[in-house]
Amino acid sequence: MSAQDSCLSLIKYLLFVFNLFFFVLGSLIFCFGIWILIDKTSFVSFVGLSFMPLQIWSKALAISGILTMGLALLGCVGALKEFRCLLGLYFGTLLLLFATQITLGILISTQKVQLERKVEDVVLKTIQTYRAHPEETAAEESWDYVQFQLRCCGWNSPQDWFRIPSLRSNESRGHRVPCSCYNSSATNDSAIFDKISFPQFSGLGSLARPRHNADICLVPANSYIYREGCARSLQKWLHNNFISIVGICLGVGLLELSFMTLSIFLCRNLDHVYDRLARYR
Repeated sequence: MSAQDSCLSLIKYLLFVFNLFFFVLGSLIFCFGIWILIDKTSFVSFVGLSFMPLQIWSKALAISGILTMGLALLGCVGALKEFRCLLGLYFGTLLLLFATQITLGILISTQKVQLERKVEDVVLKTIQTYRAHPEETAAEESWDYVQFQLRCCGWNSPQDWFRIPSLRSNESRGHRVPCSCYNSSATNDSAIFDKISFPQFSGLGSLARPRHNADICLVPANSYIYREGCARSLQKWLHNNFISIVGICLGVGLLELSFMTLSIFLCRNLDHVYDRLARYR
């Protein structure tokens, strides 16, 4: 066996093994997404995310797993069986994916101000219509989760909630905000801990109005709530994790480039393999 044959065999099996790994990974992602769909209750109590956003994330995981499995299957079969059409399709799909990521990166960097305004408009609209339509709560529950995770309240400040009709109390003139604004780490008063609708808000007790049906879980604005807006908290999170985000993006890009290089090299040199097989025959 010549050096070129050995190199092609190495590339072939490297491409097969790497894609086999990603096929298994895609299968695990798909199964995880289906598991969440089947056993929502356990995951709601574990991650503290309500049913609707959890259902959206589980479907996204399942779809991502299927796409990963399909792409990896193209690479596995194309490399192992030396099918030029499958290798070409595999290369084209990776190239399209890579070009899409580059385009998105350029758009995000050049349209940063417009993107920030768009996000702000969406968030403020979600706040303005908070619990106005009880049957459509996916965006609102997702925003509750964002406030809880980022430890913030409102987009600019908690005052974003003060003019919302559904949060006004008939019992008092004080302002109220959603329970996701509550800073449970600021108090050690365990006597007020009661279980309410969101697992992560289980420490609000008598301060909160439990959410049952059309009721809304609220806490007084003058209680222990987060005073920083989520716009500022999101900027801090992006700044603190900037290196990690860039590193992940570069790693994914380099991985895609490596697979594209291996697949196109193998595809272009299959003629040599076919000629060798013909000579043996």
